[in-house]
Amino acid sequence: MAGRRARTGRGWDASPPRAGDGDTPPRPRRGRRGRSEEADPDTTPAPPRDEAEVAREICLRQLAVRPRTRAELAGALAKRGISEEVSAQVLDRYDEVGIIDDAAFARAWVSSRHNGRGLARRALANELRQRGVDGEVASEALGELDEETEAETARALVERKLRTARGEPDAVFRRLVGMLARKGYPPGLAIRAVKDALAAQSAEAAEFAEQIDADALAEAEGELDRDSRPAG
Repeated sequence: MAGRRARTGRGWDASPPRAGDGDTPPRPRRGRRGRSEEADPDTTPAPPRDEAEVAREICLRQLAVRPRTRAELAGALAKRGISEEVSAQVLDRYDEVGIIDDAAFARAWVSSRHNGRGLARRALANELRQRGVDGEVASEALGELDEETEAETARALVERKLRTARGEPDAVFRRLVGMLARKGYPPGLAIRAVKDALAAQSAEAAEFAEQIDADALAEAEGELDRDSRPAG
């Protein structure tokens, strides 16, 4: 009995249509690298970003690390190529809403650096100047650190260092006065603080301290300090 003829309809055993039958849409042409020449949404170039938006993102990243002064943020924007006009607009707005506040920054800086590092007003003034804080704003913040508090901090620093100090009294004296000078304490205050601490330490140290003319030495140190400052 003759075998059954294969069906050629559209059933399960239908043969695939031949090219050109019109049953399937033509495939898109491919370029030399095999990718479709049709538009690829993933490769569509993004529109240029607004400069002010970029500036705001830069500022927020800077502020996420620690509080910044207006001058510090302006410097960061300039390094990233933000125009002065856009920078001023963004920073003015941040000033208005209180995101940046140089007066608050200065007060917090003085409190933190004095309590944490024992820095005196002179050193703190230099740090605020380096961060672009206006001189008048810095003076107001430094005015909250009075002379009595500064002297107490100096004495505490000396007493703490003296517990582990080694060497002859004169060598210890020079090291401790130098330590206070690096932290911004004026010569007179530094010398008196170290002399008083040595006098209370031991008989030998007290005998050495008695020989120190704090006023004369402070005057000499002050003259050396003035001579070492740059002109102007």
